Amino acid sequence: MEYKENIMRSRAEASAFPANMTSSAYQESPFGAAGRATPPRVLVLGCGDVGSAVAHRLFRLGAHVASCDLARPAHARRGMAYTDAMFDGHATLDGVTARRVEDVAGILACWNEGRCIPVVALPEPPLIEALRPDVLIEATMRRHRVPPDLRGLAPLTVGLGPGFAIDVNCDVAIETQWGERMGAVLHEGATAALAGGPQPLNGVTRERFVAAPVTGTWRCEATLGEPVRAAQIVGRLAGQPVLAPIDGILRGITRDGVEVRAGQRIVEVDPRDPPQVFGLGERPAAIARGVAAAIGLNGGS
Repeated sequence: MEYKENIMRSRAEASAFPANMTSSAYQESPFGAAGRATPPRVLVLGCGDVGSAVAHRLFRLGAHVASCDLARPAHARRGMAYTDAMFDGHATLDGVTARRVEDVAGILACWNEGRCIPVVALPEPPLIEALRPDVLIEATMRRHRVPPDLRGLAPLTVGLGPGFAIDVNCDVAIETQWGERMGAVLHEGATAALAGGPQPLNGVTRERFVAAPVTGTWRCEATLGEPVRAAQIVGRLAGQPVLAPIDGILRGITRDGVEVRAGQRIVEVDPRDPPQVFGLGERPAAIARGVAAAIGLNGGS
């Protein structure tokens, strides 16, 4: 397979950015401390709003960070994420640009330039093998699915959200649910189970979302940031119209032509005036601060 051949060629190029930290080294020598020769190389899995906020913060703090996701991800909050880079080749979030690249050589080129975050749509196991990240961060926010066992895939593995437990499927975990402990770093135990619901916006919680009623190809008929009225058609799935749930502004809507799973959120309406459609969200930013603290980057607190 051509991709596997590219991975083999990339290994030699990747040696210019040697993985240089062990788990014990991370515990003893935070980034920026004496003896640190190069920035840590970090791979973030997921470019939704949370994964994008993590990549954004670590880039700002000087890490060599890359993001990986599906070639056509279904994330709806595209104005608060790097999702559109997968479709358009680039996307900017609060002053930091992400650029889609096709292979490890492209990631390394971005790191050399230091001007953007590379995002890729590559199979994770060979990507991890070729890139050899110091830190692997699982930020796909799987919600109801069992998270994978990250241990051993990198010197330091970080799990975000429900389902992660220290020494079970990750080295460090971050609380992601709303509340006083949102963004907290866990070095033992497990993250809180999924509970409650989304944070109210003008008192509206789950009612502002639309989940895909069936699995299929989503056909979008509205624009991110567009004002909508309740029951307005915003797209179609399996030939059936999908309606805006409430009056407001489209805070999230999945890109046209994307394959979506039944139950996956594809539309979100913000009832507030003014709404937040673009930029880093409060929760993703708090989680990103926790991740930065967990891997010892200055400014993580």
